[in-house]
Amino acid sequence: MSVAFTKESDAEAVAADLPDRPIPAHANLVTAAGLAQIDVALAAARSAYAQAQASGSISSDRTAMARATRDLRYWSARRASAQLVERRPADGTIGFGSSVCFERVDGRRQTYAIVGDDEADPARGSVSYVSPLAKAVIGRQVGDVVMLAGQEVEIVAANWPVAAGEPG
Repeated sequence: MSVAFTKESDAEAVAADLPDRPIPAHANLVTAAGLAQIDVALAAARSAYAQAQASGSISSDRTAMARATRDLRYWSARRASAQLVERRPADGTIGFGSSVCFERVDGRRQTYAIVGDDEADPARGSVSYVSPLAKAVIGRQVGDVVMLAGQEVEIVAANWPVAAGEPG
């Protein structure tokens, strides 16, 4: 029997048709650091795609090419839709790009930066601006009490990063 009539392995067939990474429907707001992260990820995706093409991975390793193509589509779309937000509310309220520290009833303090989707990493202290935590604190000020996960917490500090051209 000719090799042309043999069946591809199931894993290879699935890898060749990876689903796209989901792109959120809401605005792609980013901080300056988030925009830089997208640029790095896009450059890495372009490099991976070029390597997959150059090494002949299209026919020998369909997984690498499918992954590179998927990532390139995702990061290209995220870069094209990125909306850099550098403004601070004039009234000092908490908003996109700020960090907020709150105290729980048991005395624990937690601090999170409010950032875009692609730069959010709760384990490292940053949450997306569309997360329940961010929605609860955006527009609030130090001293306000808000509900988080069914518990009252008090906002004890809020900070804004120093923007380019501003005194430290």
